[in-house]
Amino acid sequence: MTYRIGIDLGGTKIEIATLRGNEIVHRSRVPTPHGYHDCLRAIADLVRRAEAEQGASASVGIGIPGAISPATGLVKNANSNALNGHRFDADLAELLGREIRVTNDANCFALSEAVDGAAAGARLVFGVIIGTGCGGGIVIDGRALEGRHRIAGEWGHTPLPWPRPEEMPLRACWCGHAGCLETYLAGPALAREADGPGAHDATSLPARAKAGEARAMAALDIHADRLARGLAMIVNILDPDAIVLGGGLSNMEHLYRVVPDLMRQYTFSDVMDTPVLRNKHGDSSGVRGAAWLWPA
Repeated sequence: MTYRIGIDLGGTKIEIATLRGNEIVHRSRVPTPHGYHDCLRAIADLVRRAEAEQGASASVGIGIPGAISPATGLVKNANSNALNGHRFDADLAELLGREIRVTNDANCFALSEAVDGAAAGARLVFGVIIGTGCGGGIVIDGRALEGRHRIAGEWGHTPLPWPRPEEMPLRACWCGHAGCLETYLAGPALAREADGPGAHDATSLPARAKAGEARAMAALDIHADRLARGLAMIVNILDPDAIVLGGGLSNMEHLYRVVPDLMRQYTFSDVMDTPVLRNKHGDSSGVRGAAWLWPA
């Protein structure tokens, strides 16, 4: 097909983009409805409007904040609870009258950055999303790796490596386990590190640290070391050619200076030169990667 449609289904918004080659020729977004069936109809309407604008049909790929269970065909692990337990891909395919492709939104981010983003040309790419949550995706030779259970790259729900005495007991996670990286690396966790239990917004911390505020500097230092431990674990297991950061916290410039150096003490290698890269496509990565689920 000449056109490919990518959709990023988030908890607060649904975004759609139409790609012709590598170029986005149409882009729009709507608030995410609360009900499951309303969500399906909203996506179908976006697809129909996008195709009407181009005057042509398109392939459709979608990134969701969860995964389709290969055992049941139902959505699992989605923090948008309305999706869990539904035949999302089958229901939407029936509504649109065609096959669609669905994967985790972190896979879409990693795929976008591996195809023509910050890690273009790299064979094995690990993409990280650190924002309100924390996730990861793996791309090999331009294809997202989903794994046997469709949970490949679920980095945010692996334990914080090499925990220190002051980090015990491990923090409880919404998934039911304790010690998940999401509870230490996501934006709300960083905000609480600096400003206490009621805090949730970490965006001011780099400026506060630059102004010399000790509390902000300490929180950012702890967060960078924890991120380095988490990424070193990935290097020890996957040894990727590149790591790309996305999500709101990826805008913190100091991460690209300090994290690679910190990773060296945790990796099982005589050298550690894995590049840690800032994403190229920003907010567009999710929809671009979803479109790339259908290779040109």
